[in-house]
Amino acid sequence: MTILSPTDIVGTLAALCSMASFTPQIVKIWREKNAASVSLRMYVVTVTGFMLWITYGVLIESWPVAASNTVCLVLSGAILGLKWRFRENHG
Repeated sequence: MTILSPTDIVGTLAALCSMASFTPQIVKIWREKNAASVSLRMYVVTVTGFMLWITYGVLIESWPVAASNTVCLVLSGAILGLKWRFRENHG
């Protein structure tokens, strides 16, 4: 059994928090069928940032960086997709 170092524990918790942070927004948009309050510019920058983090993780051969940011990219991309889907509703 491998025991995680304190550094690995902090990194894991940070990744889990980052990934989980998008879930409430996705649920809210889906339930309300309204993404008017979502900033398009902010999520475009966020998605771009995650793509860069994934590239960085690949370049330094750090699968935890690449993997956690891939999940964040998918979740923030889902918010962008919902923004597009519900664009006719409420603005």
